[in-house]
Amino acid sequence: MPPPADIVKVAIEWPGAFPKLMEIDQKKPLSAIIKEVCEGWSLGSPENFALQIADATNFYITEKNRSDIKNGSILRLTTSPVSTAVQLHERIQSSSMDAKLEALKDLANASRDITFAQEFINLDGISLLTQMVESGTELQLLLHYYFGDLLSFTLTAFVELMDHSIVSWDTFSVAFIKKIASFVNKTAMDTAVLQRSLAILESMVLNSQDLYHKVAQEITIGQLIPHLQGTDQDIQTYTIAVINALFLKAPEEKRQVRLRCTHTHKYTAYTVSCIISCCSHQHFSTLTNVIRSNTPINDEMAHQLYVLQVLNFNLLEDRMMTKMDPQDQAQRDIIFELRRIAFDVELEPNNSGSIEKRKSMYTRDYKKLGFINHVNPAVDFTQIPPGMLALDNMLYFARHHQDAYIRIVLENSSREDKHECPFGRSSIELTKMLCEILKVGELPSENCHDFHPMFFTHDRAFEEFFCICIQLLNKTWKEMRATSEDFNKVMQVVREQIMRALTAKPNSLDQFKSRLQNLSYTEILKIRQSERMNQEDFQSRPILELREKIQPEIMELIKQQRLNRLCEGTCFRKISSRRRQGEFWYCRLSPNHKVLHYGDLEESPQGEVPHDSLQDKLPVADIKAVITGKDCPHMKEKGALKQNKEVLELAFSVLYESDEYLNFIAPDKHEYCVWTDGLNALLGKEMTSEYTKSDMDTLLSMEMKLRLLDLENIQIPEAPPPIPKEPSNYDFVYDCN
Repeated sequence: MPPPADIVKVAIEWPGAFPKLMEIDQKKPLSAIIKEVCEGWSLGSPENFALQIADATNFYITEKNRSDIKNGSILRLTTSPVSTAVQLHERIQSSSMDAKLEALKDLANASRDITFAQEFINLDGISLLTQMVESGTELQLLLHYYFGDLLSFTLTAFVELMDHSIVSWDTFSVAFIKKIASFVNKTAMDTAVLQRSLAILESMVLNSQDLYHKVAQEITIGQLIPHLQGTDQDIQTYTIAVINALFLKAPEEKRQVRLRCTHTHKYTAYTVSCIISCCSHQHFSTLTNVIRSNTPINDEMAHQLYVLQVLNFNLLEDRMMTKMDPQDQAQRDIIFELRRIAFDVELEPNNSGSIEKRKSMYTRDYKKLGFINHVNPAVDFTQIPPGMLALDNMLYFARHHQDAYIRIVLENSSREDKHECPFGRSSIELTKMLCEILKVGELPSENCHDFHPMFFTHDRAFEEFFCICIQLLNKTWKEMRATSEDFNKVMQVVREQIMRALTAKPNSLDQFKSRLQNLSYTEILKIRQSERMNQEDFQSRPILELREKIQPEIMELIKQQRLNRLCEGTCFRKISSRRRQGEFWYCRLSPNHKVLHYGDLEESPQGEVPHDSLQDKLPVADIKAVITGKDCPHMKEKGALKQNKEVLELAFSVLYESDEYLNFIAPDKHEYCVWTDGLNALLGKEMTSEYTKSDMDTLLSMEMKLRLLDLENIQIPEAPPPIPKEPSNYDFVYDCN
């Protein structure tokens, strides 16, 4: 007979004694269980003791989390959170530097537990730590040997305590902010201290608008840039995170100032040379510049670069949504400048020639420039998006790529009216398209790592991107022999060329340009024709019938693959409230497909995790349903995550007996589909993910091609051949009997 569900069998450790095997009744108060354990070892004052999980986390067992205790768990009897907090509060004030250092090290480890953190904060521990940081200069002079470690553990404890969101960030003094900023501004600072200081500054900026202003007064982009030139990727990641936080919280006018500042310091070039060129990502091709390190770009670095890319592009939103004022002379002068550069004409004085003659000349030139409104081209820029951003791009192209600009304008003005590629109209529509492709104006996603290295290789990357694409558009127009009626078709082809080139993730704008040269209109037609033929070949009735016959076999193959992947297991990340870094846990299916094994990990594993190292189990027979998206309980609990579409799309939960849940957030869309498909297959339900559909199409197409190899170049009729008429007699039939 199985033991009651409320009884769990555990081992309990106590220093200097043999571990005890006990049965814990989860219905009993935790204090009664601790008292019973203390009596077993003849320990008095049970109120001064508590139970911890005996692993690297050392988290305290409380009434709230006691349900996490499973059969086979190893617990440790230790001093209560209150007693530990009091002891550490006293020890970190010791006059002995060795004792102080050891106490701060213990505090940094203990502060990860929210139960301890609450007790230490109740003793005004945060204020004590800030005072120690503020007096750091005096300590450095007196105790140079200890200073780096003392400060490192102090800041680590501070970060861990603040991570629990118990104390408001608005409570800290200007002196503390100045001190943290000074650690960042120093050129030679202990790596651990610098990393913690950057993390604190990021949290200050993100969690308090008031602190943003104070931090912004102490830290500039120029002071942060040197930290990107080192080889420590963690420092680089935290540095970019601080820059991103400053961008996110800055008022619009200051964002533009910071953008100009980054251009002055050639920040984006620094980012590439110091980060991307220092790292060879598994998806990137070999870089042309000197690679100083083979360290791969980790997910957090990729995410921060993606956020920086999005924030930089979002600075274009203001111009993108600004209409041109046809009466604004300064804006009209930009159009005059485009005309002057294209046709090498000087602005005529007002008294030269008749008004009608000048109007006629302007109208002729504006038509050659490809504007829709030949009389007043300013009207063309009243459409938003792209608004004034299109005019900015045109002026940049005319000034910085003058030869190409003049060639395009004059080349098209000499063609027949129907075959000319209108530069003005093309530039406006192309700018709008590029804004859509790069999602200008959208906020960064929490889980996305999709950054393009080439946009970090030039301080005017978007404008250069436009210059390449407008020349591509003109080239494609000629290849298509397009007329004005074909304008939308040309734009569709150009969009496809750009999207296919971006998919290759070129490392530089030159590589992007080279990729486009291989994607001519002829090549696009070949790609389209190949895709179309693959579709048409499989639409005849006999082929469709064969597909229906093969489909169940392929579905079973996909099911087995999903279950095999579940048997291999996946490492999932626990997302914390403030920082993206969190703990890991692993889940895998048993080889007999009857049990889910799962458990916490200290770090991301290299390869599979053995079943016996995963303490928790969930029988598949107990699973009632698989829940996805916003219906998951952990999505309802986390308000910040609830609003994030990407996190919602990666969340799923397993509902099992007693209405309990095992909650997941998949590392990416592929793992999400694998796990939801696999779990549904275990429950005998249909696998409905987009990856199942994609795999089905791929495998089915391959199987069909293999089976039809013998029929190559043979036309398959739509209907079976007709049955011939019956013979006049059956005399030819031989009776075997």
